Amino acid sequence: MKRSFVSLLTAFSFVVLSATGIIAFFSPFSIKVVGLHALVGFVFVALIALHVTNNSNSLLKYIRTKMPILTGAIALVLTGLFFWQPEPVKRILGLSKNLGPALDRFEMSDEGIVYQYSPSPDYKMELEIRAGTEYNKENPPNMAIWLENASLYHIKTLHKPQGLQNTAESLPYWDFKRRGWEAAKKDAELSGKDLAGELGVDAITQPTQNISFDPQAYILPVDSDNPMPYRLLIEVDDPDDKQPSLVYYVEIDNSEPYVFQLLELNGFPKQEAQSEEGKEAWELYYVDDSFTTALNLIDSALLTIERNFDNEE
Repeated sequence: MKRSFVSLLTAFSFVVLSATGIIAFFSPFSIKVVGLHALVGFVFVALIALHVTNNSNSLLKYIRTKMPILTGAIALVLTGLFFWQPEPVKRILGLSKNLGPALDRFEMSDEGIVYQYSPSPDYKMELEIRAGTEYNKENPPNMAIWLENASLYHIKTLHKPQGLQNTAESLPYWDFKRRGWEAAKKDAELSGKDLAGELGVDAITQPTQNISFDPQAYILPVDSDNPMPYRLLIEVDDPDDKQPSLVYYVEIDNSEPYVFQLLELNGFPKQEAQSEEGKEAWELYYVDDSFTTALNLIDSALLTIERNFDNEE
């Protein structure tokens, strides 16, 4: 194929790739921008193959030198650096407004923990957990963050502890809720039943609007005039303090939206005798005087939610 055509088309494709890459980095996630970037990337790969074919003689001369070893080594180092993402790289990535489709971020520092979740430009959640006197960044407590509906059923885990082998021992309440959700979901998929029916929601005397198991129905309600309330919970545990984990919570109601809400201590989990159906059961109990350092892992937890459901794109 004519060299001038291939070279110019390659150059223009590179411009599009560069522009969409910069836009995607500094702007909120857009499927159109990311899709354009990906598709032009495939075209660019094909053009590179044509470029190599047109310039094979020159490239063969370069290969006979020591330059391929040096450039290959640099490429490997950069690949490893960007893959493992050390702190300087994370700081650069932190400047990006495009957090991807999941749109969540979990950061830990000496001051505490910040969790951000933004599934839409119209909904931005931030949970700022201030470190208590017993908080140690070098050996941080185990923590899980999740959402429940008004019927106290788990609907979405926002953050799960990384590298923790036995979640049932350290974070038993979240583990119990999560396992119940996963088991019900699996059973519903195998039987072809509706998930709400599989969890026995019909037997719960709650308003119908409070028993959906789709997290989007709460976070991004289709009907902004009739949103469903839900809860955000965190369970925190220091495995070295020999004390049970503690659960904090806050009620969220988009019909009466608050920008700022403080989480309250809900109690500590304790396994009960099996229910009448023979199922595992856990309850939360009030914290008594036996708790000491566990109460000082968290100083405060502030939830901030910015909503704009009336915004029509």
